[in-house]
Amino acid sequence: MSGGDIAGLIAAGVFAVLVGLLAIPLLKLGRVFDQTTEAIKDTSQNITPLLEETTTTVRETNKQLARIDTITGHVADVTGNVSALVALFAATVGGPLIKLAGFSAAVRAAFRTAKPSGTRTAGGRASGSKRARG
Repeated sequence: MSGGDIAGLIAAGVFAVLVGLLAIPLLKLGRVFDQTTEAIKDTSQNITPLLEETTTTVRETNKQLARIDTITGHVADVTGNVSALVALFAATVGGPLIKLAGFSAAVRAAFRTAKPSGTRTAGGRASGSKRARG
């Protein structure tokens, strides 16, 4: 054997050790990929029921929102009707009440001016002008 053959054998041995040392991280990386694959499978199996449940929840929520929209529309109609009724009542009763209040104020003013200034009221105080009260 020549020196070149011995160098070749040493280089081949070093290369075999190097391949062996590189094989260990590659095997560990292969296990990591296997575990990652299993985790993805488990996650996808658990996500499907979760998505179905979420879909059901959203569907039921939309049904309830449709009911609330109907109720809100009816409340708006009732509010409009009550507002119209209040306006009608105010127009029907309010005008005569204002006239009655004005009439009663005029009658009170007429009675005050018709009383003599020196007469006493039921409370014992003198009625009439401001001088008599003071």
